Amino acid sequence: MKNNLKLITLASFVLFSIVSFLYVKNIVSFDVKILEAIWGIFTVIYLFYSIHKKSLTSWIIFAMIVGIQIGLIFPEIAFKLQFLSKIFLRLIKTIIAPILFATLVVGIASHSNMKQLGRMGWKSLLYFEVVTTLALFIGLIAINISQAGHGVIIPPGLHEELPKADPMTWQDHIINIFPENFIKSIYHGEVLPIVVFSIIFGIALAHLPIHKKEPLLNFTESLADTMFRFTNIIMKFAPLGVGGAIAYTTAHMGIDMLISLLKLLITLYITLVVFILVVLVPIALIARINIRQFIRAVAEPVSIAFATTSSESALPLAMENMEKIGVPRKVVAFVLPTGYTFNLDGTTLYLSLASIFVAQVAGKDLPIGEQLLIGLTLMLTSKGVAGVPRASLVILMGVVTSFDLPMLPVMAILGIDELMDMARTSVNVIGNCLASAVVARWEGELDDKKMNEAVWDKQEVTAA
Repeated sequence: MKNNLKLITLASFVLFSIVSFLYVKNIVSFDVKILEAIWGIFTVIYLFYSIHKKSLTSWIIFAMIVGIQIGLIFPEIAFKLQFLSKIFLRLIKTIIAPILFATLVVGIASHSNMKQLGRMGWKSLLYFEVVTTLALFIGLIAINISQAGHGVIIPPGLHEELPKADPMTWQDHIINIFPENFIKSIYHGEVLPIVVFSIIFGIALAHLPIHKKEPLLNFTESLADTMFRFTNIIMKFAPLGVGGAIAYTTAHMGIDMLISLLKLLITLYITLVVFILVVLVPIALIARINIRQFIRAVAEPVSIAFATTSSESALPLAMENMEKIGVPRKVVAFVLPTGYTFNLDGTTLYLSLASIFVAQVAGKDLPIGEQLLIGLTLMLTSKGVAGVPRASLVILMGVVTSFDLPMLPVMAILGIDELMDMARTSVNVIGNCLASAVVARWEGELDDKKMNEAVWDKQEVTAA
């Protein structure tokens, strides 16, 4: 029944999309009320699908469908729904400081004993930074080529709620990286000072004797887990927030914004595929990783990450499967969790795309120097959020505010963020699994016998 409903939903979407395309291109002509009725029928079909699917993803997409129709057909109602997205964004903003502080402190204080970890520590960190930097540059190049945000008309008064910022020199930017007052940075939502404070705090905590370190480390671990649960609670409100955001955006900015969002979505998916082919595959070949076996090992963890939009949910199975293809447990246990803090390839690439997209929508042609500064900010602020669904949206909001860019395009991105999060989270998992194999090879501890043999059959994979 569920498969049949899924097939009906997909077929109706394809059919109605073709009809809409023909109508927009004036290839066929009929009353617009018929087009509205067609998509009304699809909305009902997708509603039944969402009820049977019982997933947050399906309800968010349903909210997007309804929001677009409300924005196009009932714009006066859509304008009044903006408060839903504002509530959702406020709730997200509340987790920025505690989640950054907790995840960074836990990551550093738990994994910063270089004497114990030896060469594996610096090799992992070096690998992480090189690959995420490549992801960042590929993202910047892609969005500058696609120009997905250009051509969108910004309504008057878009900036009226944003604080006015005086021109800043490069010295001012560097000074503002360092916290003057931690509580003040939290109050103003200044992401970079929070990150710097958390890094220094984590390093200091790592150097304490175990009996003094353990209470604070336990507290930050509990805080991180609490914030993950807090985020999950907030995400229950996501369909209403997304529906309100996309309805308001459609009514306020029209169909042009939706086309730009589609361009952004396509740009992201294509760029992530390019990143895998141009960066990850050559790395795997250089490290002599059996790509076929690697694909089998990551298939299920990536599927879980894609469905849940959370790298953390895929971690146990990813660790188990990487051991099956010859990566020692001690390497897996260090590299994968650390990678979830420092090696977010998909998230870094997405953030570079999305931030420049926001600037393009705002009509700001950022010089390469400022784009690189945004990229550096993103590399620092994106650490440690892989376990939280759509946490990259939180980071994007912080960076947009820091560089005096408008928030409305971010609210528009919220409407398709679920679809984007699926792809970037999957690439995060692929990148971290590959990192564990590469570090094991670098350390000379990769078991080639396991790597090159079929270590499980189809039944074992299903059981896993």
